[in-house]
Amino acid sequence: MDQDIIKILSLDGGGAKGFYTLGILREVEAAVGKRLYEHFDLIFGTSTGSIIATLLATGHSVDEIHEYYKKHVPPIMQASGKVAKTAKLRATGATVFGDAGFETVLTGLGIVSTKWQLETPMIFKSKETQAHGRRATFVPGFGCNLADAIEASCSAYPFFEIKTLETASGDVVELFDGGYCANNPSLYALADATVALGYARENCRLLSLGCGQYPEPRRGFIARRINNFLPVQLLQKTLEVNTASMDQLRRLLYSDVPTVRISDTFDKPEMATDMFEHDLKKLNLLRQQGGESFARREEDVHELLFE
Repeated sequence: MDQDIIKILSLDGGGAKGFYTLGILREVEAAVGKRLYEHFDLIFGTSTGSIIATLLATGHSVDEIHEYYKKHVPPIMQASGKVAKTAKLRATGATVFGDAGFETVLTGLGIVSTKWQLETPMIFKSKETQAHGRRATFVPGFGCNLADAIEASCSAYPFFEIKTLETASGDVVELFDGGYCANNPSLYALADATVALGYARENCRLLSLGCGQYPEPRRGFIARRINNFLPVQLLQKTLEVNTASMDQLRRLLYSDVPTVRISDTFDKPEMATDMFEHDLKKLNLLRQQGGESFARREEDVHELLFE
């Protein structure tokens, strides 16, 4: 493939449904025959997609990420209340990433979060060449470590606490889930590729992966009585609308960029789930479905990445 081609991987948010994304990525990694940071020039992720993106960009295999997910995601999602969920998420970040900063990233990385007070996106990036301005003062990840940036991207308020960070420039910012501004971060990745990095549109190759859409799970009597499932439904709907809106804009604004989008819709009752799923049997089923979704688009992916 021509060296002027830029290959972009974009990973949606979706909480525990990231197991579906991992099912797709397992097949993608097998197809390219190497770690994905070696194949993709830009990897962007929102929320659960930011976790996967960062692990890929720091050299982990998809199977290694799957092991992390099996161990850490169910306890986070099963924790009761935003304080407990946030504590589990923070502890997981410390365990997996420690104090590692953006200097450990091996390819272009974008982690999408949202500023609580200014209501604008904040995107943690690994390379000065990704900056759209103020390059002289650019600091990778705003001087924050990977774990803190990921926690900010994953802080799905009101189910997680808002994340407060201090940047290298001394700014104190309050951040919450990147899904509120770009649950599908493809547009931001394409903006980096075509504007900041200066690639021609016809030389961009975008693989955009979602988490799938599923029937709503049936709730028990107690959950229905106290209506604690309504905020989950509202958040789920907000993120799904945001995802669809961003993809529609991507098709309108970047229709000339070769793209494969994989995120299937499932209607069978046994596929009912949401972003807070913690049953490993169900999560394993999502991963299997991700592999099946890849199989349906395998030729398209191969053409995108290799021809």
